[in-house]
Amino acid sequence: MASSPVVSRRVVITGLGAVTPCGTTAADTWAALVAGRSGIGPITRFDAAGCTARIAGEVRDYDPCRPLAAPLRPRGAAGEVVLQALTPKDLKKFGRFTHLGVGAAVEAYADSGLDAHRATLAPERFGVSLGVGLGGLPEMEAMHDVWKAGGFRKISPFFIIQIAPNLLAGQVSLLLDCRGPNMSVASACATSGHALGEAAAAIARGDADVMLAGGAESTVTPLAVGAFAQMRALSTRNDDPARASRPYDRDRDGFVLAEGAVVCVLEEREQALRRGARIYAELRGYGATADAYHLSSLAPGAEGSARAMRLALSRAELAPGDIDYVSAHATSTPGGDGEEAAAIADVFGAHRDSLHVSGVKSMTGHLLGGAGAMGVFAATLAVQQGIIPPTLNLDQVDPVCAALGLNYTPREAVRKPVRAALANSFGFGGTNASLVVARP
Repeated sequence: MASSPVVSRRVVITGLGAVTPCGTTAADTWAALVAGRSGIGPITRFDAAGCTARIAGEVRDYDPCRPLAAPLRPRGAAGEVVLQALTPKDLKKFGRFTHLGVGAAVEAYADSGLDAHRATLAPERFGVSLGVGLGGLPEMEAMHDVWKAGGFRKISPFFIIQIAPNLLAGQVSLLLDCRGPNMSVASACATSGHALGEAAAAIARGDADVMLAGGAESTVTPLAVGAFAQMRALSTRNDDPARASRPYDRDRDGFVLAEGAVVCVLEEREQALRRGARIYAELRGYGATADAYHLSSLAPGAEGSARAMRLALSRAELAPGDIDYVSAHATSTPGGDGEEAAAIADVFGAHRDSLHVSGVKSMTGHLLGGAGAMGVFAATLAVQQGIIPPTLNLDQVDPVCAALGLNYTPREAVRKPVRAALANSFGFGGTNASLVVARP
């Protein structure tokens, strides 16, 4: 029997922002996902010659200082006007993950329409929950070289601000006058799944009325790529980057590292209705569990992942048959895809015939700290628009995955009504997050 829901106030999604390898706005990113267009290419951020993996999902042609489409006044009509997310002076002050995250957060805020209602929204009721998995790794590597060459006096006074994981949430709160709960989650690849879930919980229990929630990552660096390559976790399909990330495919050989940021505006439902907000979907359920099995591999049958999905469904007060789409973690690793698929098949049982499953990492690559929010982004727009993005490069389903009887949505998007969707994100350390979004 399903347990009683923990939440007391309902939470809806009223704004979306994205800066990803597939596009530097939410609209462009979604268009690429629906079209099955990959954002993966050769690494340009450093010389990867000599590394077994020389491809990544990089954010290209993005200007963190680009002017906004319209000015924002988060401090009210008489307050300071925000004309751009960051200034040229800010670029030296912050790390790249903050550049990407602030851009996505400001886009989500503008998309929500909240700016026109700030006079009636107390800033103390507006919070931020933005996570990052590895933080300012590019800046750490660069500053270490500076110190080795020039000594202590050459270390930038901005270095700590560049690398501290919570500085993204801090800068967003300063820029948009958010004085409510301010959190920064770091739980590897489940980071932004947890950030969204905990933000929703803060609204549900009455600690906030609005939360900017999601995550960012920028670790396309020699150390990160080299380390994952040494773990034999990365694809080495260097001559065909767009086809390298291939969840569930028989010939998959590892994930593709990526950077980017995805942010959602979460809002208490009654407030959103009162102000006439466009509601993308309702965030109905959140499940968080641990495997307690292995630091870098899923438990057999993804037992902890299955519990997270069941917990999210229970809290959403939905049955497996109510879910039409699973936005899977699906990294394209030989072991992980099959384990997660087994858990999905176990949770959804007899309803698997009507269920679609897909992995958008086949197009974006793996955003690490931004991956959970990327999955929720896909699930949310699938519900709102009735379009399920495909699993790109799925030419021949792995026999282990095929035997489970799931529809992995190969190569082309599917148009069908989506009543509710579930998004998974799992991370090193055996940490799991599942979230359910549904029609409002």
